[in-house]
Amino acid sequence: MNKPVLSYVGAWRWRRALVRLCLVASSTVLLWRIAAWTGIGVSMPSASASTAQTYKTNFPLTENPISEGGRWLNGAKDALDWTDVRTTPGFAFGTEIGGVRPERQKYDDSAALLTGHWGPDQTAQATVHRINKDDDRIYQEVELRLRSTLSPHNATGYEVMFRCSKSPKAYCNIARWDGILGAWMMLKTTEGSQYGVADGDVVKATMAGETITVYINGVQIVQTHDYLFTGGNPGMGFYLEQATGVNDTCGFSSFTATSP
Repeated sequence: MNKPVLSYVGAWRWRRALVRLCLVASSTVLLWRIAAWTGIGVSMPSASASTAQTYKTNFPLTENPISEGGRWLNGAKDALDWTDVRTTPGFAFGTEIGGVRPERQKYDDSAALLTGHWGPDQTAQATVHRINKDDDRIYQEVELRLRSTLSPHNATGYEVMFRCSKSPKAYCNIARWDGILGAWMMLKTTEGSQYGVADGDVVKATMAGETITVYINGVQIVQTHDYLFTGGNPGMGFYLEQATGVNDTCGFSSFTATSP
């Protein structure tokens, strides 16, 4: 039997697919070269799953709010009722006023989420840079975000917060953001010096299915479960209460997010 002859349409489609493949390959090389030149992470799609992502950054730019070429959404710029994250080379930190404020108003955490489409199983990891001293009168936090969204007057998702202290009053808590400013629910609370963070600590939070697991320097310290949000993006955040003008005394020097 003779082999079927490739139709004109089939040949045209095959050539178009080949051209697209070449363009994708060229774009991939260009993106990685840009990343190498600038130090800004890039998110690359996986060939096996369109939701697979990896993004790494050591915050090489001075930006207020953080953008890194449009890769971040921010709490004030994009959601209006919260505050932005800013960067100086090698450092990301919050812009919240802090001080003593009413209940709803004081929960305008600084928040930044990665853009793009991320799968529901996510990991966010960051290295803490801290120069502040332990002071139980001040509530200063670094935060990791999972399955989160930001839009005008709306913020949802999961927040893992670490107190910037190693005193016995330190903590690592997990909360769920439920929409409008001040609408949130605490899912897990802890207290003790082992739950706070020091300069150079690596904090990590993962969410797989309904399980959120938290690590400091590779050691699991907290775990909880929640079913409400099944999608969203990873990111970071910061909180300040009972003090002003000290936002840049505790933040992150690097950040990595992955979704398999």
